[in-house]
Amino acid sequence: MKAHIVLLPGDGIGPEIVNEARGVLEAIATRFGHTFSWEEHLLGGVSIDAHGTALTDAVIAACRASSGVLLGAVGGPKWDDPAAKVRPEQGLLGLRKALGLFANLRPVMLYPSLAAASPLKPERLVGVDMLVVRELTGGVYFGQPRLREKTATGERALDTMEYSDMEIRRVVRRAFELARGRKKKLTSVDKANVLESSRLWRHVTMEVAKEYPDVSLSHQLVDSCAMRLITHAAEFDVIVTENMFGDILTDEASVLGGSIGLLPSASLGEGTLGVYEPIHGSAPDIAGKGIANPVGTIMSAAMLLRYSLGLEKEAVAVEKAVARAVADGQLTRDLGGSLSTKDMGKAVLDRLTGP
Repeated sequence: MKAHIVLLPGDGIGPEIVNEARGVLEAIATRFGHTFSWEEHLLGGVSIDAHGTALTDAVIAACRASSGVLLGAVGGPKWDDPAAKVRPEQGLLGLRKALGLFANLRPVMLYPSLAAASPLKPERLVGVDMLVVRELTGGVYFGQPRLREKTATGERALDTMEYSDMEIRRVVRRAFELARGRKKKLTSVDKANVLESSRLWRHVTMEVAKEYPDVSLSHQLVDSCAMRLITHAAEFDVIVTENMFGDILTDEASVLGGSIGLLPSASLGEGTLGVYEPIHGSAPDIAGKGIANPVGTIMSAAMLLRYSLGLEKEAVAVEKAVARAVADGQLTRDLGGSLSTKDMGKAVLDRLTGP
């Protein structure tokens, strides 16, 4: 197979972790007989510095023409002014919107050897294996109007949580399809007891459920779900929810495995094009020190192989190599180990097998 991959390292630790994931993809190409070509662009804060905008039209065009996009992270103190008209996060949000990537897949997998790294008791982690499907282009992050203004009594701000039935239907249908390939169990998370947008979400989800009689559907309020992720996480298989709820819940779920540095994500639309990135931020406090955990990015590369390139065997090979490295105690500092970013990447490469 020939594939063209766009790299968007971004800010902070982004270039360090993306470099290790690229190394793994290059090894996969060599061992499985593929040809991968590469193109690197700026996104986020570094793009603001160079171009005055967090996302250029050239980057959008390059991503649209690619087989898949591997992204590091955006943001940092240099650009962290809430009053700024241009912010790094606009690049990430704008890219998702421009590419029509409405479904963000965030698997939460646990490595048995890291049970002690979790703040939860080991018995609460038995059987945890879930996939969160987060709607990505709607909700309060994109709703209009949004404003901040002076009034006669002070200052007010407004954000709008907005969803159409089409936006809900397409992401819920994707979640049902994924659940059908797993344990046939889907939990839809909303706040239907308070929010009108959530009442529409629940109504549309129940309509879509008629298309999937073989999948069990349950509904959960977001506050209750947040609690159960800590107390009964193993009960969940596939979770589908709106943009902000998914953002918050997946960060919460990331601590189950001991480090947010372990978890990948895939942002998908109607076709095969996707943007793949770890769920963590740019970690500016450790940027340039060579100690960031690249596993989340390497696992994101595995998702790129699976969802954009259709290379299941190759994706499994990467996942097994990571699992072997972790089981062998090859860990970065966030997990109590001493490996550098490059050392961790090498540990995965050393355990990567061919076809």
